[in-house]
Amino acid sequence: MNYSDTEIVLSVLSDSGYNETSDIQDSDVILLNTCSIRENAEHKVYKRLDDLKKYKKANPELVVGILGCMAERLRKDLLDKKKIVDVIVGPDEYRKVPELIDNAIDNGEKGIAVKLSRIETYDDIVPLRREGTTAWISIMRGCDKFCTFCVVPFTRGRERSRRLTNIVDEAKKLHDEGVRDIWLLGQNVNSYKFEDHDFPDLLKSVALAVPDMRLRYTTSHPYDLSTKLLETMAEYDNICKYIHLPIQSGSDTVLKSMNRLYSVSHYMDVMLKSREMMPTIGLSTDIISCFPGETEEDHKMTLDVVKNVRYDLAYTFVYSPRENTKAFQMKDDIDGDTKKRRLEEIITLQREISTEIYKSLIGTTQRVLIESRSKKSEDFFMARTDCNKVAIVPKEILYVNETGELINKKCFKVGDMIDVRIDRANSATLFGEPVVH
Repeated sequence: MNYSDTEIVLSVLSDSGYNETSDIQDSDVILLNTCSIRENAEHKVYKRLDDLKKYKKANPELVVGILGCMAERLRKDLLDKKKIVDVIVGPDEYRKVPELIDNAIDNGEKGIAVKLSRIETYDDIVPLRREGTTAWISIMRGCDKFCTFCVVPFTRGRERSRRLTNIVDEAKKLHDEGVRDIWLLGQNVNSYKFEDHDFPDLLKSVALAVPDMRLRYTTSHPYDLSTKLLETMAEYDNICKYIHLPIQSGSDTVLKSMNRLYSVSHYMDVMLKSREMMPTIGLSTDIISCFPGETEEDHKMTLDVVKNVRYDLAYTFVYSPRENTKAFQMKDDIDGDTKKRRLEEIITLQREISTEIYKSLIGTTQRVLIESRSKKSEDFFMARTDCNKVAIVPKEILYVNETGELINKKCFKVGDMIDVRIDRANSATLFGEPVVH
């Protein structure tokens, strides 16, 4: 969501005459787009602000701004304690960024705009995207679920959805620009609602509008994930067979304390249906370990869910207290050693399962979309399967004769959809050679 919001801010700034620079020392304005979902994310921003002091010292007229959830949640703390900050803008006030920057530059005024909105969706703003084969389309903002551990309803406001026709038009525009892979994005995409259209209606409309583009979405809430959505996913080939569905805990007692609104049995029914309809589907989840009051039995129930679902991937975290949430008032009665052990047990189990799933694909042929250069080698690309598994593939195939003389080669590029025969794997990555037909 922050990546998508950054593209919106870039568009607003561009319309006001500002240009992006890749050289921080050449910057007149530095904006940090922030997250408050966990304490560690906020610590990173505070550290980054400390790192920026040298640039402010070298250029006293430099404008430093904080955007996003931390701006909304910690505006007073940021202004009072971090004198380096000149502009603070919450996620519903990005239209005001140029004006606040102008005031800071021209008049030295510190600016703040953090009011939440019930109607702002930035539906009329075309995000300023960099070139690439993948793009995000924000379809809704905010969340109405009020999980007891989560600050999102307080930092991003209530749910509101964009017009369906505008989202479809944006997908068509991206197709014409060469994008091959679209993610529909929201805090809770399953609760998308515009007029009489729900999320499966939107997903179907986009799938029909751009039939040769891959289509994904994130993030889902188990309470709202319907059979209609699974049927829509199964019906259209260009809708990727992948669901990220946070379980958070395998204990009904903990889920109730979290106000997650679903039971473990309901969640498992969704997992079972998804596998029945789409046998090769990729599944991932979020897990919060050691929520206040979690017992050893609750922890074992979470391990049981991981064993039974067999996720491809799980994002696991120890509970992070967030001010203003209901859980912040609950007693944190779990000691540090227990927290570390429980988290390690979840991670170890999931790594074992992931390794088994990925290695089971050795010898198979997978259709992948080449997304970018590999981070570890100039000679390889990073690609992705339909069910969201990362694959590393070579940039070219060399053809040699019996004497080892090069007689031909085939090169690939970002955006190519190719078949790859998997020859090895670890717990998070597939490796293979392109199959040339």
